[in-house]
Amino acid sequence: MAAALGTSPTIVEYFEGEDFYRCGYCKNETGSRSNGMWAHSMTVQDYQALIDRGWRRSGKYVYKPVMNQTCCPQYTIRCRPLHFQPSKSHKKVLKKMFKFLSKGEFSRGNNEEEPMDSQMDDAAVDDFVLKSKLDIQSDHRPLSEDYNEVVESEVKEKEENLETKETKELNQSHAKREKLGSGEPSRSVKVVPSAPKPGKGADLSKPPCRKAKDIRKERKRQKLILKSQTDKLEGSQIQHEPQSLPSEKPKLNQPKSVEDFIFDTLPEDAAHQLEFTRFLCSSPLEMRKLRLRVKRLVCLDEIWLQAENPPEGPDCGYGSFHQQYWLDGKIIAVGVIDVLPYCVSSVYLYYDPDYSFLSLGVYSALREIAFTRQLHEKTFQLSYYYMGFYIHSCPKMRYKGQYRPSDLLCPETYVWVPIEQCLSALESSKYCRFNQDTKAVDEERIKELDQLRVLYKRTVMPYNIYKKRQKGPSDEAIVQQYADLVGQTCSERMLLFRS
Repeated sequence: MAAALGTSPTIVEYFEGEDFYRCGYCKNETGSRSNGMWAHSMTVQDYQALIDRGWRRSGKYVYKPVMNQTCCPQYTIRCRPLHFQPSKSHKKVLKKMFKFLSKGEFSRGNNEEEPMDSQMDDAAVDDFVLKSKLDIQSDHRPLSEDYNEVVESEVKEKEENLETKETKELNQSHAKREKLGSGEPSRSVKVVPSAPKPGKGADLSKPPCRKAKDIRKERKRQKLILKSQTDKLEGSQIQHEPQSLPSEKPKLNQPKSVEDFIFDTLPEDAAHQLEFTRFLCSSPLEMRKLRLRVKRLVCLDEIWLQAENPPEGPDCGYGSFHQQYWLDGKIIAVGVIDVLPYCVSSVYLYYDPDYSFLSLGVYSALREIAFTRQLHEKTFQLSYYYMGFYIHSCPKMRYKGQYRPSDLLCPETYVWVPIEQCLSALESSKYCRFNQDTKAVDEERIKELDQLRVLYKRTVMPYNIYKKRQKGPSDEAIVQQYADLVGQTCSERMLLFRS
């Protein structure tokens, strides 16, 4: 067979749409349905093409939900790391990690459980737990610098406390005067203002105090005026500078990038040290070492994606990688990623539940986003971070949509649409076609089966030859379904195993 195959192509064994089975998200006993295939081998180019058509892998099994039939439609989601800025909740996780490493401080309370993308046997979850890549972190607030928010909140609190105290004292003074004026309606009492005793009442000789809201508005107005004057002054200075000496205007109040947080320098006397290692899943020695260290770590990825290291590719090459997180010499988490021609695809993360207070799911996702940006510097086309499936019908699975900007894959035309344009439609219907062009079709739809490649009796042949040699009932309907799901390009490049 090796001679017939030459190079190592993708070889898959397709299983037509299974019967309905129990949904791991809404727990419907007969609500979920998907198509699948077992990948005996897979190239990075073919897997990239498959995930861009809604496929997803679990180990060597590659599956695609039947979107218009399953109870919880699963839409492929990707983040655009080149424009990513950590949200307030992301910064909170990064700061928590830095505080723990530098000072050893942490809080185990109120740590929200991370959702699971796939189900596992309870017996297998003893020392380590298989969790999804990301935490549930809902944050709809606009991005801003934490420092400014803290300072403004402290000023606001002091202003409100001061105004509350002054208003209370003024109200007490008014109440006293009203009490003096109460009684029989025929009698009148003349209230003569007198100087208040020290520390008591309001000084009537001074203007009445203003509301805290008005004071804040005035201060904001003054800041805007000052900023406008400063900008004008800087603009006039820039105009008079020689063209050969461009001004270096300091970037004040610029939001910190995810790298600024992750790679912040720890103090020399840091309480803990976090080390990070990465190696190909196809390294037998490293796999054996890891299995010995993590005895109950289930289903570590076997050799699946064919490792490639072309000159124009990233320094680490393409393939499946294990990323290890070591805390003071102890392994606390292992993440699995696929480095593909156009993206880093997050598969899953194992972590020690004793360290769940560090929100390792969120932390690892942010590190992987930073890693994608790093790879992009060498390999320009590698510029996306795939996060698996987004499930809007399951509220606990909407967390991936908070890593923005991000896109969802249209399940009918396989084009990417910004998630903001999809949410209103998903609120109305579980299953949606995101492409608003009603005339648009799947550009990779199968045009003919004749050139589909088949592996039959250890020989590679086009489908039209296979049909002539096939014995027994025709399997054309199943082959047609497979071709429609993988698309024209993959059907002519991958080998469909037939027995």
